Amino acid sequence: MDGTKPAMESNAEETQDEGQESKGCFECCIKCLGGVPYASLVATILCFSGVALFCGCGHVALTSTLTMLENHFSTVTSDHATLTLVIQIFQYIIYGIASFFFVYAIILLAEGFYTTSAIKKELQSDFKTTVCGRCITAFFMFLTYILALIFLAIFGFTAIPVFIFFNMWNTCAALKSPDSNLTSPGSVCVDVRQYGIIPWNATPGIACGSTLGEICNTSEFYLSYHLYIVALAGAGATVIALIHYLMILAANWAYLKSAVTTHEYQDIKTKDDQDLEAEARSKEGQNSSSYS
Repeated sequence: MDGTKPAMESNAEETQDEGQESKGCFECCIKCLGGVPYASLVATILCFSGVALFCGCGHVALTSTLTMLENHFSTVTSDHATLTLVIQIFQYIIYGIASFFFVYAIILLAEGFYTTSAIKKELQSDFKTTVCGRCITAFFMFLTYILALIFLAIFGFTAIPVFIFFNMWNTCAALKSPDSNLTSPGSVCVDVRQYGIIPWNATPGIACGSTLGEICNTSEFYLSYHLYIVALAGAGATVIALIHYLMILAANWAYLKSAVTTHEYQDIKTKDDQDLEAEARSKEGQNSSSYS
């Protein structure tokens, strides 16, 4: 019995150490998870998804649109030379948008981590934010507001090709539908010149009847239409992500400003208490010296 008692005590100590270690790991995980800015993380994922959809689908849709125009609506290269140049410029802009927002979203996520930890330390009186930190948050808030307005304009601009292809899609559906009762299918036409995409002297510039039916069955038309819809959805998701970022930055800035005000009040109160204590001690010293 005496030999089993030390063994039981050692097993109890090992079990207790394992329990303390697991508890320490659990508390560490909870502390790490508590420092994650979940709102910024959600906004970053939404921003990455929106920008990826807009840039990827928009780039491919522009290429397919140019191929469709070259093959069916503007067979003369000089007629759509300006359009080709504009599409190339838009594609380069898409490259820039993708690169910029990839970096900017990571910066805003890092700023969210910094601000979250700063606010917690501020509340624990272990850390005081600086004017520079608050100015950085205000700068990102202003820049995000400008970017939200810009991407809102991009969202509206992306709706233009969706509208054009939607009209073409409805015309193709009417041409194929047996319920439309068309007496002369050759009179059903799509004239892309009226949208200002190509000049009025472009050859042929218009497609009717069976030619239009062939265009409707091409992969370029089907792919471009659906990719423009996805790109529009991506632009909308990016706008939502930027608005989300804007609300996060505004809330963080307000928290930091409130924390600074609270600390200033606490500092003044502490200083007044110290002055009162010093004054009380000096009076006690004077009274003790007068009695002696």
